Amino acid sequence: MDPNQAPVENYANPKTCLFHVLFKGAALAFYILSALFFNSFVIIFVVTVLLAALDFWVVKNVSGRILVGLRWWNEINDLGESVWKFESLDQESLARMNKKDSWLFWWTLYFAAAAWFILGVFSLIRFQADYLLVVGVCLSLNVANIIGFTKCKKDAKKQLQQFASQTIASRFQSTVQSAFTLV
Repeated sequence: MDPNQAPVENYANPKTCLFHVLFKGAALAFYILSALFFNSFVIIFVVTVLLAALDFWVVKNVSGRILVGLRWWNEINDLGESVWKFESLDQESLARMNKKDSWLFWWTLYFAAAAWFILGVFSLIRFQADYLLVVGVCLSLNVANIIGFTKCKKDAKKQLQQFASQTIASRFQSTVQSAFTLV
């Protein structure tokens, strides 16, 4: 090993990464392989959607927080309108997030949605409307997480920009005030 070579960064949260990938893989694998073992559409539907729902919950409430420092949810306000809520770690903590963890989080999120989309196309081509329903539910859960975390990431960047502009403005103001007090 070259002593000048930078050490390879490992996953900071390997257990969280495992479960982040495990439920996605389990839902996809069960859906793909279930036709070999089960003749019952109901069993395939229930187990696949249950695995996809577990994946949705783990991504939204656990791995999103730990791997990328983001959390989102949706509330209905008093007027009956849907309101998105976002949480993110402070900018210093976000900057320290493990790059490999973040990479795994985002790529598996998009890969799983692409895989469900492709399976949906196959179901459509084969005229299997019932299996298209399973794929639609699973794809919807994945897309909800993609939209939620993408909006959350944009909100975190917007908060950083606002913080930076407020900091610059307050420093400028204090510099101007101190300059005028000297005069």
